[in-house]
Amino acid sequence: MADAKTVAAPSSPPGKTGARGNPWLVLLAVSLGVIMVMLDGTVVGIANPVIQADLGATLAELQWVTSGYLLALAVFLITAGKLGDLFGHKRVFLIGVGGFALVSVGIGFSAELADVVPGVSPAGMLIGLRVLQGLFGALLQPAALALLREAFPGDRLKQAMGAWGAIIGLSSAAGPIVGGVLVENVSWESVFFINAPVGVIALIMGALLIEKSPIKVLNKIDWGGVVLLSGAMFALVWSIIKAPEWGWGDSTTLTFLGMFAVLTAAFVFWQSRAKQPLVPLSLFANASISIGTVLMMMVAFAMFGAMFFLGFFFQGTHGLTPLEAGIRMLPMSAGMIVASPLAGILLGKLGPRLTMAAGLVVTSGAMFLMSQLTMDATFLETSIPFVVLAFGMSPVFVGATEIIVGNAPEGLTGVAGGLQQSAMQVGGALGTAILGAVMAGQISAKLPGYLGPAAQSIPPDQLAQLEAAASFGGLPPGTPEQIAQIVGPAAKSAFMDGMHLAFLVSTGIALLTAVLALFVKAGRKTEDVPVHVG
Repeated sequence: MADAKTVAAPSSPPGKTGARGNPWLVLLAVSLGVIMVMLDGTVVGIANPVIQADLGATLAELQWVTSGYLLALAVFLITAGKLGDLFGHKRVFLIGVGGFALVSVGIGFSAELADVVPGVSPAGMLIGLRVLQGLFGALLQPAALALLREAFPGDRLKQAMGAWGAIIGLSSAAGPIVGGVLVENVSWESVFFINAPVGVIALIMGALLIEKSPIKVLNKIDWGGVVLLSGAMFALVWSIIKAPEWGWGDSTTLTFLGMFAVLTAAFVFWQSRAKQPLVPLSLFANASISIGTVLMMMVAFAMFGAMFFLGFFFQGTHGLTPLEAGIRMLPMSAGMIVASPLAGILLGKLGPRLTMAAGLVVTSGAMFLMSQLTMDATFLETSIPFVVLAFGMSPVFVGATEIIVGNAPEGLTGVAGGLQQSAMQVGGALGTAILGAVMAGQISAKLPGYLGPAAQSIPPDQLAQLEAAASFGGLPPGTPEQIAQIVGPAAKSAFMDGMHLAFLVSTGIALLTAVLALFVKAGRKTEDVPVHVG
């Protein structure tokens, strides 16, 4: 705008005597939107068994209820961040919140919607809506981080990231409990309907409290970059999701990984020559942004990959209900509520290098403690490593987010937010797939030994089915009691061996990542961050 001018960001924004533009109210407004995404990430896992029974979904369809959402989210995040930079983060955030809430209601009516669409099954409708939900979630998340960057300039961003982590931890803690209560006492649809009132509140607060973001509408959007990046992300995430089924050495898996490499190279070439690139390569000239992205990916690999098995451990091996399993996870979520603000303080006082490296060492210790869990571990025995993990992971998530978003140029905060979220999603998908393959290999190697001489009399196809069941922590419901008494302990013991190995691999990943954390630099100081006023 003609009357716009650039000034140094003051320590506290002038003229913010009212509610609009108040940084902490902005934090609350954007957190409500992200809470919807976090809740869906936890409650769907609890609702899956009921969804399968109600819709008659196959196992593959049930996997796509989660994988379809993940794929859409990972593919579109960076593009969504760029859209926020171009057309205003507030506008994109509100579109994401409204669309996410509306599609959530549609998911609750997926069976009814399938009746009016010829040739579409209820499960197919649910999967399609979950993909659409992922696209709106991708619009929402990078915009939320960019809005925080605008509301909390310079060093104040560390404080916001600490509070942000506490809010996310609280929503993660509430997710399993809220989901368990709703699924057991209302219906699986209710876990999606709950997004409607949350979304309405987030829309109202966002419209009233968030100031209009600077808009930089370009004459031409880099659609070539959008297509190449989306194609590369699709090929990577698709190969990760399907590799356990196809096999990591299978030609189809290798073909998709090759497509990822080719499309990535083409994307880099295109960005180096595009006049208005989707992701300016100059963003990665800052080594801290590059390292922060790798840190986020590797931390998500270790955490989400290993934590994926705990649900099976509690519900399969222990036989707990979804609600009881959620309660077992509370110490970690509660620890994050306390640890995240503390991490923000420590990052401000000690800097990111020491704080993040120490956090990763603590994380590796927690993963090692989990590798020692026994089959009949008590609440206290699981709570200790969970709390330790919370205090180890919080400095890394808060610090890596601040490094990526805080070091980004003013006009690229949305792209940086999308980059941070993509790194987390891809890292988590990689961890789940690779550690899942590690665990499956360990179960396959150990199960015959636990079965003893009986393994020789089991046909290969039945042994493969038994290995698949062991990967979920035990035998499937309805297994005859006589067979369960003979085979059940062997399946559970093999599962424990596989889980222990997965946690040990995560221990090593966390230690290696701690070394990488020593090479990062803090985000720019307040006086270096330009803001637009007038």
